[in-house]
Amino acid sequence: MDPSPDRILQTGFAFWASKTLLSAVEMEVFTELARHPSDLETLQGRLGLHPRGARDFLDALVALGFLQREQGIYQNTPDSDLFLDKSKPSYIGGILEMANHRLYGFWGALTAAVRTGESQNESKGGHDPFAALYADPARLREFLRAMSGVSRGANLAIARQFPWSDYQTYADIGTAQGDLAAQIAIAQPHLTGIGFDLPETGPVFEEYTATLGLSDRLRFHGGDFFQDDLPRADVLLFGHILHDWDLETKHMLLRKAHDALPSGGAVIVYDAIIDDERKQNAFGLLMSLNMLVETPGGFDYTGADCIGWMTLAGFRDCRVEHLVASDSMVIGFKP
Repeated sequence: MDPSPDRILQTGFAFWASKTLLSAVEMEVFTELARHPSDLETLQGRLGLHPRGARDFLDALVALGFLQREQGIYQNTPDSDLFLDKSKPSYIGGILEMANHRLYGFWGALTAAVRTGESQNESKGGHDPFAALYADPARLREFLRAMSGVSRGANLAIARQFPWSDYQTYADIGTAQGDLAAQIAIAQPHLTGIGFDLPETGPVFEEYTATLGLSDRLRFHGGDFFQDDLPRADVLLFGHILHDWDLETKHMLLRKAHDALPSGGAVIVYDAIIDDERKQNAFGLLMSLNMLVETPGGFDYTGADCIGWMTLAGFRDCRVEHLVASDSMVIGFKP
């Protein structure tokens, strides 16, 4: 094929489409349309849109495939209706809300991050990247909802895919809102689980699991994995956790997991695992750049990297299994 600038230009201006979607989520366009498909004039009033930009904004969402318009009436596409309507339990817009409020601005400093190796958010200068989040209850809730949104597909896959019939208990380390623990409990009624996270997370976890009717099988264990031992269970899970930290901390967490597990127990680590050749999983590589922007030392990694760390911690028979989209899990067993 002859060289073409099309892909270069599409990628270079991809932020146009991204911000259009993020603003639509912020203004709850999809939630509103799930209740009442409407014409342009009605939507202008209900969403508070200025006439100059309203038509182009909504039609851009049509052209991007997030809305449909038939005979002048705008409505959600099936994907938007299922995943971007706040009133549905399948809503994943929490991660997009966080992307809009936090990441969009911080990524403007990517050049500085790549040149200096320093994070570009509140953690710049080596500060704890989570201290500011956990100190503000509203921001903490937004962050925890976001973690559920970005993790939901992988959580559902783990709940089905891992051989849970061989085990009775599990603990989700860095549980956030508790969606991974919850999805496993829903899919595997014989299991009981623990959500482990900083104590500030406890009320959010307990509220979320209560709404799903799981309070009798899931409990919260407050703690700090830098200071405390991990809870004991047959299976320990780290979902979108390991990539937050530097190599020394990754090693430490896997050693603590090995210490907490019984013989025959398993550890599951999942992230946007980068392919071993580092050529295919663009999202995983971009996520690693996000860790550069967002954390003092975090980075994403390949399956081979993680197997090496698990083996060093004492795990055996380690393997990588694809979950969904860019996410894969690495499983290791304690002899």
